[in-house]
Amino acid sequence: MRDNSQDYPVDMLRTMFDRVGSRMHLLNHVLPDETLDLVIAMGGDGTVLKALEMHPDCPVLAINYGEVGFLTAGDRTELESVVTRVLDGEYMISERVLLHCEYPGGSSHVINEVVLRSNWRMFKVDVSVNGGRIRTIRGDGVIVGTPTGSTGYLLSTGGPIIMPDADCFVLDGINEYNFTSRAVVLPSSARIHLCLNDLLPDQEAHVYVDGLPVCSLMPGEVINMARSERRAQLIFFEKDYFFRNLSSRLSWH
Repeated sequence: MRDNSQDYPVDMLRTMFDRVGSRMHLLNHVLPDETLDLVIAMGGDGTVLKALEMHPDCPVLAINYGEVGFLTAGDRTELESVVTRVLDGEYMISERVLLHCEYPGGSSHVINEVVLRSNWRMFKVDVSVNGGRIRTIRGDGVIVGTPTGSTGYLLSTGGPIIMPDADCFVLDGINEYNFTSRAVVLPSSARIHLCLNDLLPDQEAHVYVDGLPVCSLMPGEVINMARSERRAQLIFFEKDYFFRNLSSRLSWH
């Protein structure tokens, strides 16, 4: 699958797969009936997230055609060599813990983060973990993320960068009106409960899953989160790929 705004060497890829007797499909069009062994996502991290969501039981090879690409295994200039290595079996699969989020009207499996935000004013959210209330967050919102999401929205809140194979979640406030506020790292066994405390009459609160709006929230309504039974599967080639990506994307020297 791919970001349609880009021009991709589809014919080259088809020739490569034909050479080893494998069938290739363009997944942006019609999903095949047969079981997939590999999904190649060509785009930025948003394209990768879409691929992981649509094909949860399939390894995803992410090629960076965007600007950041924390989740990608190579850049567009490396496409042919990267695919060759996969076809030759020279790769590893990184399995990532996911969240399952239940909210009014539905539920979602979460790869990066769940965000509860108001439209323009601060509000209060009561936070409970494993059935016990821990505190009330007053600010622009609350974010609960996975280790994969620690290099996404959580990064901009000042949260910790977490190794992708860590079995945990991160809870943090967004622009809290409290100078003692800190991000909290929770074990993946934790059950997280957010209850919207109050809103002004002209205010709205919204729930976002991996950057997409899923519902609005009214005072007294809740979001429940726990570890998902699913795992995201990303293909990489070197054991130190995570730190190599950090050094490249964050200009660490």
